[in-house]
Amino acid sequence: MSEVKKTRGLGLILGLVAVAFVTGAVLYVVNNQKKRSPHFADFRNAEMVALGEQVYEANCAICHGAGLEGQPNWRQPLASGGFPAPPHDETGHTWHHPDQMLFQVTKFGGASVAGEGAVSNMPAFEGILSDQEILASLAYIKSHWPAKIQDDQEKLTYRQTLRENR
Repeated sequence: MSEVKKTRGLGLILGLVAVAFVTGAVLYVVNNQKKRSPHFADFRNAEMVALGEQVYEANCAICHGAGLEGQPNWRQPLASGGFPAPPHDETGHTWHHPDQMLFQVTKFGGASVAGEGAVSNMPAFEGILSDQEILASLAYIKSHWPAKIQDDQEKLTYRQTLRENR
C-alpha cells in the first residue's frame, strides 16, 4: 500500500472519530438541557408571574415588602440570632442562589439551608403553598430584576441543574 493511501486512510479514520466525538458532545448537551429541574421559576411565563404576584402579596410581602425591598437593616443580626427579611430586588442576595435553593428555602424554611446552630426567621411554606405556587412566587420576584441579573441567576440555576442530572 502506498504512503499516500495510508495517509488518506488515517485521515479518514481521524475524521470519523472527530465527527463521532462532536456528535456525542452535542447530544450530551442537548440531553442535559432537556433535563430542566422541576424547580424552575420561569419569569418569562406571564401566567406564572401573575399567580406569583398574588402568592407574594398574600404570603411574602408582609416580611419582604410589597416592593420587594425587605426589612430595614437586613444585614444586621437580630437579638435572636436571625436576620431581618432581605430584599428580593437586585439589592438583595436572592439572585445569588439557583432556583433549587430558593425553592428549598421557601418550602422547608431557612433552617433547611442555614447550617447547624444557625438561626433563620424564614418560615417553611410546606403545606401552605403548593410547589407551583412557590415557583410562581419566585417567578414574580425574578420578573422584577434587571435583565443582567436575570441572566446571571438563570446561569446559576442551569449549572445546578447539570450537577443534579449527572
